[in-house]
Amino acid sequence: MLMPDPAVLRGLVDAYEAAAACEPADDTGGPGPRARDLAYTLCVSTGTRDVRQALEAARHQLAAAPAPAPVCAGPAPVAD
Repeated sequence: MLMPDPAVLRGLVDAYEAAAACEPADDTGGPGPRARDLAYTLCVSTGTRDVRQALEAARHQLAAAPAPAPVCAGPAPVAD
């Protein structure tokens, strides 16, 4: 199975958790459209069929991922 980039996976988990907590429920009391879309993407990314399993798998993958490399801004611009 292909493994998603840890940074992308972290972004999906964070976005899903925010949408699930803050987005208004739909007309039936279920998750809103953004949370549903993110749940689907998490499931596809982790090879699961349930968002709870997807979150568990994502957290497991993130815990096993190497620490991200530091982002270097490069040299400071030279003033004229």
